[in-house]
Amino acid sequence: MPYYTSFQQLQKELSSYYNRTGKRLQFQEAIGELRRQNLLSQTPPAVTVPNPFGMQEADFERYVDSLYFPVPPTLGSLKRVEEKDMFPFQQDVFVFRHPRMTRPEVHSHDFWEIECVMSGSCILHFEDEQHTLTKGAVCLVAPGSRHDVEITDDSIVCCIMLRRSTFEASFFSLLSRDDALALFFRTNLKSDQDPNYLMFQAKISPELEICLFYALAECYRNDAYSNTCCISHVNLLFSVLLRSAGDSPQFYRYQAGSDFSQILHAIRHHYQTVTLTELAEQFHYSKPHLCTLIKQNTGVSFTELLKQIRMSRATEYLLNTDLPLFEIAEIVGYHSADHFARVFRGSFGCSPQEYRRSHVKNGDRFIPFEMRTP
Repeated sequence: MPYYTSFQQLQKELSSYYNRTGKRLQFQEAIGELRRQNLLSQTPPAVTVPNPFGMQEADFERYVDSLYFPVPPTLGSLKRVEEKDMFPFQQDVFVFRHPRMTRPEVHSHDFWEIECVMSGSCILHFEDEQHTLTKGAVCLVAPGSRHDVEITDDSIVCCIMLRRSTFEASFFSLLSRDDALALFFRTNLKSDQDPNYLMFQAKISPELEICLFYALAECYRNDAYSNTCCISHVNLLFSVLLRSAGDSPQFYRYQAGSDFSQILHAIRHHYQTVTLTELAEQFHYSKPHLCTLIKQNTGVSFTELLKQIRMSRATEYLLNTDLPLFEIAEIVGYHSADHFARVFRGSFGCSPQEYRRSHVKNGDRFIPFEMRTP
């Protein structure tokens, strides 16, 4: 039979132990103390989700404190935490408020962890480094990375954990994108041998807060739809994050590092005219080394990556405008409509005209503010 505790009870034990002894506990040790004192519950209260719109910080704290989470029957090592130690049964995502006053204990685990600093600040211990994360910081920690988060005041830091074992199925659409977030997950999906993080400095907006709130709330509903809803809210949170802070990610490791994110940014924003020679000169690399970097981080060559971006943009113009093909070809970086058509057919197996006809039926194209007759 599973046992439960509330975040309020967990935090109370951590603070009480510190006040009594001047020492701090780790999460597993605090759970052990609650178990020893018979303070765990077998029947968590039903979850009532308040309206998050207009919610103040104090309201959010009270709501989080009231939530009960399942306690694993056994807890593993402080140095290596596994999915089975942290994730409730059949949940691919688990969100909680990071407890305060814990003892820093650098550890690793086999799942992804995302720290979101909603107010105040915290200290990220990562391998042999320390970073102070302030309000708006969002840090994704790859599996296998030795790290911990230290909070010594009333700052609010929310932690999102994502199972690696089910990640491809749960976040398939995310992996197919060409942004820094997708690259980070693809790079670290197959192996946890190389520590890595991806960090954004975002602005805490109502949209970001709402996404996080609903992702958190769904984790504790525990019905047939909560896992799917939680995954959807996390996907939306990623999109909101990239919209507000996607131009300035910072990586820990060089081969998926900040330099490459800048390279990718340059390719995506100058895809019509960019050349490998210009790119190599801009970032002070030899062309062979730059080709290797691009292949390592995207899985494709520079030429293929450029083609993918151009074809993606071309389909947007075909579906959403009435522009003739020669104009679309010129816009996406081709000097002739014939060359554009040959490349398009090689990618999609049909001509641009056939693609437009098969995907856009009469009356289906969205035109803002268009007046339609019933």
